Amino acid sequence: MKARSSNPLKLKGRHGIALLALACLVVSIWADAPQEEHPQSFPAPTTRMEARARALLLYESIRGTLQVVHRDFFNDEDSTAIPSASFEDVFKEISRSYNVQLKWLNVETDVVNIDHQPEGDFEEAAVIELKKGANDYDDIEGKRYRFAGPIPLASQCLKCHVKNRTNTETRTAGLLISMPLEVTP
Repeated sequence: MKARSSNPLKLKGRHGIALLALACLVVSIWADAPQEEHPQSFPAPTTRMEARARALLLYESIRGTLQVVHRDFFNDEDSTAIPSASFEDVFKEISRSYNVQLKWLNVETDVVNIDHQPEGDFEEAAVIELKKGANDYDDIEGKRYRFAGPIPLASQCLKCHVKNRTNTETRTAGLLISMPLEVTP
Protein backbone atom coordinates (compact mmCIF):
# COMPACT_ATOMS: atom_id res chain seq x y z
CA MET A 1 0.00 0.00 0.00
CA LYS A 2 1.38 3.38 -0.91
CA ALA A 3 1.58 5.84 1.96
CA ARG A 4 -0.45 9.02 1.71
CA SER A 5 0.50 12.39 3.03
CA SER A 6 0.53 12.60 6.81
CA ASN A 7 -0.74 16.18 6.76
CA PRO A 8 -4.18 16.07 8.40
CA LEU A 9 -5.16 19.33 6.73
CA LYS A 10 -5.28 17.49 3.40
CA LEU A 11 -7.98 15.09 4.61
CA LYS A 12 -11.26 15.62 2.83
CA GLY A 13 -14.89 14.69 3.31
CA ARG A 14 -16.38 12.51 6.01
CA HIS A 15 -13.14 10.58 6.57
CA GLY A 16 -11.27 13.74 7.46
CA ILE A 17 -14.11 14.86 9.67
CA ALA A 18 -14.16 11.47 11.45
CA LEU A 19 -10.42 11.57 12.09
CA LEU A 20 -10.54 15.15 13.28
CA ALA A 21 -13.51 14.35 15.55
CA LEU A 22 -11.57 11.50 17.14
CA ALA A 23 -8.55 13.76 17.57
CA CYS A 24 -10.74 16.40 19.23
CA LEU A 25 -12.22 13.78 21.56
CA VAL A 26 -8.76 12.56 22.57
CA VAL A 27 -7.49 16.12 23.07
CA SER A 28 -10.53 17.02 25.18
CA ILE A 29 -10.05 13.91 27.33
CA TRP A 30 -6.37 14.74 27.88
CA ALA A 31 -7.07 18.43 28.47
CA ASP A 32 -9.80 17.75 31.05
CA ALA A 33 -8.09 14.87 32.86
CA PRO A 34 -5.96 16.81 35.38
CA GLN A 35 -8.85 19.05 36.48
CA GLU A 36 -11.44 16.39 37.31
CA GLU A 37 -12.04 12.69 37.39
CA HIS A 38 -14.32 11.72 34.51
CA PRO A 39 -16.11 8.76 36.11
CA GLN A 40 -18.01 11.13 38.44
CA SER A 41 -19.21 13.28 35.53
CA PHE A 42 -19.83 10.30 33.25
CA PRO A 43 -21.58 7.60 35.27
CA ALA A 44 -21.38 3.91 34.46
CA PRO A 45 -24.31 2.52 32.50
CA THR A 46 -27.08 1.00 34.60
CA THR A 47 -28.50 -1.46 32.07
CA ARG A 48 -27.05 -3.93 29.63
CA MET A 49 -28.79 -2.08 26.78
CA GLU A 50 -27.17 1.21 27.77
CA ALA A 51 -23.74 -0.44 28.08
CA ARG A 52 -24.21 -2.11 24.69
CA ALA A 53 -25.16 1.19 23.06
CA ARG A 54 -22.03 2.85 24.47
CA ALA A 55 -19.84 -0.09 23.41
CA LEU A 56 -21.27 -0.10 19.87
CA LEU A 57 -20.68 3.64 19.51
CA LEU A 58 -17.10 3.31 20.75
CA TYR A 59 -16.49 0.21 18.58
CA GLU A 60 -17.79 1.86 15.39
CA SER A 61 -15.80 5.02 16.11
CA ILE A 62 -12.54 3.12 16.58
CA ARG A 63 -13.17 0.64 13.74
CA GLY A 64 -13.98 3.37 11.25
CA THR A 65 -11.13 5.62 12.31
CA LEU A 66 -8.68 2.70 12.20
CA GLN A 67 -9.60 2.07 8.55
CA VAL A 68 -9.13 5.72 7.61
CA VAL A 69 -5.86 6.05 9.53
CA HIS A 70 -4.46 2.89 7.92
CA ARG A 71 -5.44 4.18 4.51
CA ASP A 72 -4.09 7.69 4.98
CA PHE A 73 -1.06 7.26 7.24
CA PHE A 74 0.32 3.73 6.97
CA ASN A 75 3.85 3.61 5.62
CA ASP A 76 5.15 0.10 4.94
CA GLU A 77 8.70 1.47 4.71
CA ASP A 78 8.57 2.77 8.30
CA SER A 79 8.22 0.02 10.91
CA THR A 80 7.13 2.58 13.54
CA ALA A 81 4.15 3.79 11.46
CA ILE A 82 1.64 1.32 12.87
CA PRO A 83 -1.81 2.95 13.15
CA SER A 84 -3.31 0.30 15.46
CA ALA A 85 -0.37 0.75 17.85
CA SER A 86 -1.06 4.49 17.94
CA PHE A 87 -4.48 3.66 19.33
CA GLU A 88 -2.81 2.01 22.34
CA ASP A 89 -2.17 5.51 23.76
CA VAL A 90 -5.84 6.39 23.25
CA PHE A 91 -6.84 3.10 24.93
CA LYS A 92 -4.69 3.92 27.99
CA GLU A 93 -6.22 7.38 28.34
CA ILE A 94 -9.79 6.10 27.99
CA SER A 95 -9.02 3.46 30.62
CA ARG A 96 -7.52 6.02 33.00
CA SER A 97 -10.26 8.59 32.51
CA TYR A 98 -13.37 6.42 32.17
CA ASN A 99 -12.46 2.94 33.50
CA VAL A 100 -13.23 1.53 30.04
CA GLN A 101 -10.68 -1.04 28.89
CA LEU A 102 -9.98 -1.56 25.18
CA LYS A 103 -7.80 -4.23 23.64
CA TRP A 104 -7.02 -5.56 20.17
CA LEU A 105 -7.76 -9.28 19.83
CA ASN A 106 -6.08 -11.87 17.61
CA VAL A 107 -8.81 -13.87 15.88
CA GLU A 108 -7.50 -15.05 12.48
CA THR A 109 -4.16 -13.30 12.53
CA ASP A 110 -0.54 -13.98 13.35
CA VAL A 111 0.62 -13.17 16.85
CA VAL A 112 2.22 -9.81 16.20
CA ASN A 113 1.78 -8.74 19.83
CA ILE A 114 1.26 -11.31 22.61
CA ASP A 115 -0.89 -8.78 24.49
CA HIS A 116 -3.54 -9.31 21.80
CA GLN A 117 -3.93 -13.02 22.57
CA PRO A 118 -7.29 -14.03 24.10
CA GLU A 119 -7.26 -14.32 27.88
CA GLY A 120 -10.04 -15.94 29.89
CA ASP A 121 -13.37 -17.52 29.03
CA PHE A 122 -15.02 -14.42 27.56
CA GLU A 123 -12.17 -13.66 25.16
CA GLU A 124 -11.87 -17.32 24.08
CA ALA A 125 -15.62 -17.44 23.39
CA ALA A 126 -15.44 -14.11 21.54
CA VAL A 127 -12.73 -15.50 19.23
CA ILE A 128 -14.89 -18.52 18.42
CA GLU A 129 -17.93 -16.35 17.65
CA LEU A 130 -16.01 -13.78 15.59
CA LYS A 131 -14.40 -16.59 13.56
CA LYS A 132 -17.92 -17.84 12.79
CA GLY A 133 -18.77 -14.40 11.41
CA ALA A 134 -20.74 -12.94 14.33
CA ASN A 135 -21.38 -9.19 14.16
CA ASP A 136 -20.31 -8.97 17.81
CA TYR A 137 -20.22 -10.89 21.05
CA ASP A 138 -21.09 -9.57 24.51
CA ASP A 139 -21.69 -10.67 28.08
CA ILE A 140 -21.71 -9.44 31.64
CA GLU A 141 -18.93 -10.60 33.95
CA GLY A 142 -19.40 -9.53 37.54
CA LYS A 143 -19.93 -5.78 37.47
CA ARG A 144 -18.49 -5.27 33.96
CA TYR A 145 -20.10 -5.31 30.55
CA ARG A 146 -17.82 -6.96 27.95
CA PHE A 147 -18.10 -6.53 24.19
CA ALA A 148 -16.08 -7.87 21.25
CA GLY A 149 -16.49 -6.63 17.70
CA PRO A 150 -14.78 -7.79 14.48
CA ILE A 151 -12.13 -5.77 12.69
CA PRO A 152 -12.00 -7.00 9.06
CA LEU A 153 -8.55 -7.35 7.53
CA ALA A 154 -8.75 -7.05 3.75
CA SER A 155 -6.11 -8.46 1.40
CA GLN A 156 -3.85 -5.40 1.66
CA CYS A 157 -3.70 -5.88 5.47
CA LEU A 158 -2.52 -9.48 5.31
CA LYS A 159 1.14 -8.84 4.47
CA CYS A 160 1.59 -7.57 8.03
CA HIS A 161 -1.14 -9.43 9.92
CA VAL A 162 -0.99 -12.89 8.25
CA LYS A 163 2.48 -13.37 6.79
CA ASN A 164 2.28 -17.11 5.91
CA ARG A 165 -1.03 -17.01 4.06
CA THR A 166 -2.06 -19.21 1.17
CA ASN A 167 -4.82 -16.88 -0.06
CA THR A 168 -5.90 -13.25 0.24
CA GLU A 169 -9.36 -13.81 1.69
CA THR A 170 -10.44 -11.27 4.29
CA ARG A 171 -9.48 -12.27 7.84
CA THR A 172 -10.80 -11.05 11.16
CA ALA A 173 -9.17 -9.40 14.14
CA GLY A 174 -11.15 -8.03 17.06
CA LEU A 175 -11.65 -5.10 19.38
CA LEU A 176 -12.53 -5.80 23.01
CA ILE A 177 -14.36 -3.25 25.15
CA SER A 178 -15.00 -3.65 28.88
CA MET A 179 -16.81 -1.09 31.03
CA PRO A 180 -18.26 -0.94 34.52
CA LEU A 181 -21.93 -1.75 34.86
CA GLU A 182 -23.80 -0.40 37.86
CA VAL A 183 -27.13 -2.18 37.83
CA THR A 184 -29.46 -0.61 40.34
CA PRO A 185 -31.87 -2.86 42.26
